[in-house]
Amino acid sequence: MKKLTLALTALTALGGIALAAGSATAAPMSVNGLQSESGVTQVRMMHGDRMMMKKRMMRKQMMKRRMMKKRMMMNRGM
Repeated sequence: MKKLTLALTALTALGGIALAAGSATAAPMSVNGLQSESGVTQVRMMHGDRMMMKKRMMRKQMMKRRMMKKRMMMNRGM
């Protein structure tokens, strides 16, 4: 019984250490909201960058729709 209790205690301690080590991420913001000294510079996305991303996503959706339409047309004859 004592060995089982000792094993469970050791397992719990190792699990706690693993969780503590796993929570140390490379995120630029820490849990309490203070910026860490990780060397990551945060910049604001500019209007042109946002429009470029939007345009790219719209083009991707358009190509996907076109591909699906072609697939529907190919299956229609069968």
